Amino acid sequence: MLPKSFIFPWRLAIGLLILTSAIAPLALNYYVRLVTSNYLRTDVAKVPAEPIAIVFGAGVWEDGTPSPMLADRVQAAVDLYKAGRTGKLLMTGDNSSADYNEVKAMQEYAEAQGVPINNIILDYAGFSTYESCYRAKEIFGITKAVLVTQNFHLARAVYTCRQLGVEAIGLGTPDWGKFPQNSMIRYSFREFLAVLKALWEVRVTRPEPTFLGPFEGIKEKL
Repeated sequence: MLPKSFIFPWRLAIGLLILTSAIAPLALNYYVRLVTSNYLRTDVAKVPAEPIAIVFGAGVWEDGTPSPMLADRVQAAVDLYKAGRTGKLLMTGDNSSADYNEVKAMQEYAEAQGVPINNIILDYAGFSTYESCYRAKEIFGITKAVLVTQNFHLARAVYTCRQLGVEAIGLGTPDWGKFPQNSMIRYSFREFLAVLKALWEVRVTRPEPTFLGPFEGIKEKL
């Protein structure tokens, strides 16, 4: 039988390990929000003018129309455009199959709101926030941009883009209080885990996106 003096340190070590495992993810999420806090906005009028706004994809319905969250993102980008805060919109999202096309839905919504088609650029291979940010820099040559997405997602998007070489300011659209609470709980928990994955990707592995392809530099315009 092990002496008590030996058992106690092991119990303490296990307890500290469990505590650290619980606290570290919270601390890392707080870190991402803290270091991006100066770059997050919720009011179009407080967003500095930038040549490009990057709009992140979200779900579309079976008929190809934007989900409410996606429509809110595109509408915020349209508002930026009409306010003269940006000259072009990069729609980045998932078009991984012929019957699922986020960016086409985004384009059609923006066009219907009066944005000329020549000021809308489409990135069909934005399969994740990381891939959208990576491709924005490496494929489209973007170095400064306004990012448009819901508030719960904004800090991660801004952090990822800035780590990948895009000087990003974020415009967040409402989420809590607008969408069902059970949905927001699910999205927020998923986002909590996604922040950890984002830190691993930008600080450790730096994987290439699913698709790269040739450079398609955007002529910036305000």
